[in-house]
Amino acid sequence: MSLDTFVGYFTGLFFVNGDLAGAMLWRTAALVHLLDAILCGLIARSSGRGRVLWTLAGLCLGIWALAAIFLLPTRRRAAAAARASQSSCAIT
Repeated sequence: MSLDTFVGYFTGLFFVNGDLAGAMLWRTAALVHLLDAILCGLIARSSGRGRVLWTLAGLCLGIWALAAIFLLPTRRRAAAAARASQSSCAIT
């Protein structure tokens, strides 16, 4: 198995288009992982998890980290703190 084939399967791009050339595959994989990192960071912040950790996980693991953070439940402390801050803003 070549490195290009491994990257194609790891990123899931071969399932979308198996005819990607090596250079195009690497550029597309880099863009997809960058977007996955941004999404992981945003979801982590809203669910009360470590933003930097999940952003790095999204950058390295791509769609797999995004799937993991979608499946994890929201932390209750962050949700309770967010509700409390919204309540205090509504009172004032």
